[in-house]
Amino acid sequence: MRAYLVIVIAAGCLACGCVEREITFTSEPEGALVIVSDKPMGRTPVTIPFTWYGDYDIIYRLEGHQTIKTSAKINMPWYEYPPIDLLSQMAPWTYHDRRYLHYRMTKLTDPTDEELIRRAVILEQRNLETIKR
Repeated sequence: MRAYLVIVIAAGCLACGCVEREITFTSEPEGALVIVSDKPMGRTPVTIPFTWYGDYDIIYRLEGHQTIKTSAKINMPWYEYPPIDLLSQMAPWTYHDRRYLHYRMTKLTDPTDEELIRRAVILEQRNLETIKR
């Protein structure tokens, strides 16, 4: 009976391990809206759980600042590769996989009169080329 009890307790200890994954998004300045894979996640700083590793499409938006559209590759840690992942899931402790992504946003500036004229000339040339076709 004691051997059975020891086996049950050992199995229970082995079954309680897990991996907690989270990404923290920060920006400079704070308060940017974070959109991950087309889903709004909140304003920086914001921490969200994630379940899979790989590429994430990320957008940072903040009024008065240039929008950042980027992607981030979240690589697997060593304990998530097969067959080690089986052992890490059975470990009697919890793995904490915390990732941090920080972006510095640049302020939008109004274009000068010369820049606006240059852009208008370029658009006019493109328009004329389109009409000639």
